[in-house]
Amino acid sequence: MIEVTTTFDRMWADLEPLGRDAATGGYRRFAWTPTDHDLREWFAAECAARGLDLVEDRAGNQWAWWGDPDTTPGVVIGSHLDSVPDGGAFDGPLGVVSALATVDALREAGVQPDVPLGVVNFVDEEGARFGIACAGSRIITGVLDSDRARALTDADGVSMAEAWRSAGRDPETLGRDDETVRRVGRFVELHVEQGKALALAPDGGDDLTDPSRAVAIGTDIWPHGRWRVDIPGEANHAGTTRIADRRDAMIGLADVIQAARSYAVGLGCVATVGKVDVVPGGVNAIPSHVTAWLDARGSSEHVVRSLVEAVSSEVARAGATTTEESWTPTTTFDARLVERLHGILPEAPLLGTGAGHDAGILATHGVPSAMLFVRNPTGVSHSPSESASTEDCHHGVTALTAVVTELCTGKDPESMSVAR
Repeated sequence: MIEVTTTFDRMWADLEPLGRDAATGGYRRFAWTPTDHDLREWFAAECAARGLDLVEDRAGNQWAWWGDPDTTPGVVIGSHLDSVPDGGAFDGPLGVVSALATVDALREAGVQPDVPLGVVNFVDEEGARFGIACAGSRIITGVLDSDRARALTDADGVSMAEAWRSAGRDPETLGRDDETVRRVGRFVELHVEQGKALALAPDGGDDLTDPSRAVAIGTDIWPHGRWRVDIPGEANHAGTTRIADRRDAMIGLADVIQAARSYAVGLGCVATVGKVDVVPGGVNAIPSHVTAWLDARGSSEHVVRSLVEAVSSEVARAGATTTEESWTPTTTFDARLVERLHGILPEAPLLGTGAGHDAGILATHGVPSAMLFVRNPTGVSHSPSESASTEDCHHGVTALTAVVTELCTGKDPESMSVAR
């Protein structure tokens, strides 16, 4: 695996500067922007260097194939390259780079897959620009209607359709793609852990040295959703309007935030207001309207729905309205595939997650899917502090290679020259 780890490190170094903000150290890799174009070109070049056949689906997701998936559905690995605003380096790109390194590892070991092997770069997984997470996988599976997708707008009022045109694409071609989905026989997405479970020792302290905890197998994704809360007010002068005469939409926002926090604690789930739009947005103007976005997740659908219903009822008294923008129910990964991965990686812990992924969208659509998580020593994600050691990243490639070897050939990886 020496050559493979070298190619992993080289690819990681090549990706590192793309979309990075020098001031914050975080990444701004948003869909259908010049940075996104550079990332897609990087992926295409890496696939071409490996002789993989690159195709795009009707949402712009990139699929690189070793073998012909139209003869029989294949095994697909990969993730995404986009980021949240000022996000970390590992969320998404670790899965893409690891997938390409896995192709190298198979070839180094002389493995010839018996079924097609695909590497995917999903577009707009984070939903940072247009507000819908996993947009690329939602569109091709039909979960996100093409008309609604085209009409989505970013913070500057640019629609997805306009963004496609600016990127030299025809937005009328955007839509559900059953042919692409049929090519995916099984999907395994490797991802950095978005939490600290793998970094914790049984006694509750940190343990970053145990190699058996470098990689975990994902079992399920918590139910989660996003809601838009529109809060009315009345614009007026900040210096001349009496407190008693004010209808300040920002006060309503404070109520939303406090209610979300209070109900989350009481119900044992999590809720976040992380994006706000204020009108007119002047320092010396009382806000006439505030739009806030609520993200809510929990271990059961009932508690998440209960939280949102309670928050909505409370803020409705001030005239606010709550609109559901996306909802993903509990996603349980394919039990047989998870069991098979555990047989290949018997020491790997089993781990659920509160973060959404393209693997979850495909699983809900009926595609047998599973995930691998690489240890994150900080436990922090969606932040420049997100991290994984180089050694653990290499462990991830080794684990993914073992999984793909077994899934694509039916052979025991221990009997081959692929390190476990």
